[in-house]
Amino acid sequence: MKQENRITTRDTKQAPSSNNRLKWIFIVFLLLAGIVANTYYGDIALALRAAVGIILLAVVLGIALQTIQGQVAWSFAKGARVEMRKVVWPTRQETMQTTLVVVAMVIVASLILWGFDYLFYKLIGWLTGQRG
Repeated sequence: MKQENRITTRDTKQAPSSNNRLKWIFIVFLLLAGIVANTYYGDIALALRAAVGIILLAVVLGIALQTIQGQVAWSFAKGARVEMRKVVWPTRQETMQTTLVVVAMVIVASLILWGFDYLFYKLIGWLTGQRG
């Protein structure tokens, strides 16, 4: 039998190690440094700043995946991807039919509301004597 290396929420209930906290502090520091650097070097070409930002983001995500919370999040994302593959999506014909039913119901509901609005407008005009 194949055994998966899964990290559950039960594993994360243990007190986080100082190494884990240091990683999160370093992540926050890198993000703040990136924001400050992007603001300070605003006169440099946008493409260059974007490239550095993407590299910084990749480094931050790499470090975050080394933490307990990052591993739990990655495990969740992989599980969500597996579940998405199990979804039975409607065919094009089913989608078109459902869309047409919704459009028809919106038209009918708007006509009914317009009719009530017109009826109340005339009724209030008759009650107040302002038959404008």
